[in-house]
Amino acid sequence: MMNLRIQRPFTATPRRQGGAVSVLMVIALAAISMIAALALDGGHMMLNKTRVQNAVDAAALSGAKTLLEVAGAANMASTTRTAALNTLTQNANATGNTELATAVAGNPGAFATVELSSSVYGPFSYPGPANAKYVRVSVPSYQLTGFFWSFVQTLGTAGLGNKAVAAIATAGPSPTSPCDLAPLMVCGDPTKYNPAAGVFWGFQFGDLQVLKTAAGNSSPIGPGNFQLLDFGSGGSTVRDDLAGGGTVCRNVGQNVQTAPGNKVGPTSQGLNTRFGIYNGPVSASDYPPDLVTTSSTPAITYDDATGQKMYKGQTVTSSGGNLTAGSDAILDYNDWRASTAACVAGSGSGCQSGGVFERRMLKIVVGDCTGKQGGATSIPVLGFGCYFVVQPMSNGGTDSQIFGQFVKECTGDNVAGPSPSTDVGPQIIQLYKTYIGSGTGTPSTDS
Repeated sequence: MMNLRIQRPFTATPRRQGGAVSVLMVIALAAISMIAALALDGGHMMLNKTRVQNAVDAAALSGAKTLLEVAGAANMASTTRTAALNTLTQNANATGNTELATAVAGNPGAFATVELSSSVYGPFSYPGPANAKYVRVSVPSYQLTGFFWSFVQTLGTAGLGNKAVAAIATAGPSPTSPCDLAPLMVCGDPTKYNPAAGVFWGFQFGDLQVLKTAAGNSSPIGPGNFQLLDFGSGGSTVRDDLAGGGTVCRNVGQNVQTAPGNKVGPTSQGLNTRFGIYNGPVSASDYPPDLVTTSSTPAITYDDATGQKMYKGQTVTSSGGNLTAGSDAILDYNDWRASTAACVAGSGSGCQSGGVFERRMLKIVVGDCTGKQGGATSIPVLGFGCYFVVQPMSNGGTDSQIFGQFVKECTGDNVAGPSPSTDVGPQIIQLYKTYIGSGTGTPSTDS
């Protein structure tokens, strides 16, 4: 009988398996290295994308704010571009942004592009249109250090391209309901509101209005009312609110309460701080002057018998924001805008040290006074008017009016609205989605 052998399968020895395991380990380590390298570089890209986007956002906001201040000036575009690029540089030089600072390398104009437009949807260009209101800042390619990026490319993934990020931001005005209202009101006509024709509650750009009546003058709301609003208790509140320290918010459709009494002293003390005139318990440290405080001499007066504003015995007229009386020109809103733009650009004369932009601009309630009479009454809010204060207020007598020119837009201080600026009144600068193409509503995914 033959001996039977137990048949066993052939099994490789550990020595023979060693080569196969080594190959697998090399492949696994290479794959892990690629993933780790991409993760490291990807995190580095995300960090720098955030840094450059923050810098571009700030630059666009700074540019849009400056554009508001220098609108209409001959050097409008260059001043706006300089402000945006200066802000970009300051952010790049902040602590922790060494790589971004190196990329900017003292030449922000080569690193970023600044463009202007009259519409948030574009087209954007430089120097842009004369009526530009929106600013776009873009960084098309911010080249980054590769770390393991080049190593991964040598392993057959050259399709990754260069390691770089991009950023873009658009900023401009948006309507807002103000929270720094002056305690004053003008009566508007709700039937005369046609923005397309430049008519807002019966007012047009540059119209000269009496913002506060004086003793002996007729009031649009009847005896005992001098167009003051009740935002608090007594003259101290009136003084602080007219100096710019108010925090009262109102919205269209709400009511405001008028306040009886003239309160000439507190009113003039508060308002005149905007001209660098300090009387009573007010100071420049709390209420700085405007950038430009000059006004015509003698002052404009009011003729109660005829209801006319007078200057040197002649009736004051307004045309496109220019105030004249006979052959005499009056320092007005247009003059102030030109002087302010020059101060902001650093080329002006007579600019107030420590002055603040738009201190001579008041945000005032436009109310529906239909059927209202008396010293204390409730008035529906139609909207808010921006008024440029033409001259300081007299501290007594029948000449203690406040005169202001109606201006379609001014800087607000409340939250921004959801839409680009389409209406009159106070506005706030905010960031918008950047839109692709011209006149379209397609937002960029990179803004």
